[in-house]
Amino acid sequence: MQEDFQIVETDITPTVRFSPKEGKFELSGESRPENVSKFYEPIYLWLDNYIESVLDSADEKAKQKVVNFKFTYFNSTSAKCILFLLNKFEKLFKNGHNVQINWYYDQPDLDMKDSGEEYAKLCTMPFVLHEVVEG
Repeated sequence: MQEDFQIVETDITPTVRFSPKEGKFELSGESRPENVSKFYEPIYLWLDNYIESVLDSADEKAKQKVVNFKFTYFNSTSAKCILFLLNKFEKLFKNGHNVQINWYYDQPDLDMKDSGEEYAKLCTMPFVLHEVVEG
């Protein structure tokens, strides 16, 4: 089993917490890195290695994988990276893995809700939008 992967949040980059043992994968915060490729490349590499290691595992196919996106903001270059990440999880789903995407957005943030709806249209895996109400 692959080790956990984590990146600590900064003012311009999200927290990344991938825990394959728990079946939890999360990105949260803001994503507007100065060099988006440099930031996301290690995430892609880790995820590619993870997918390769579990793709044909019957035990892993049955295990629930929950992917949580909890962005407060992301720029247009990050939007492409998010789609790329979704495509990687879609590969697992299309190969029989139990994958669910959760897209969280703050109640007043209709742009973030719209983004989630657009991503959901591009996926065949379960994709649930969650409105977060502060208070």
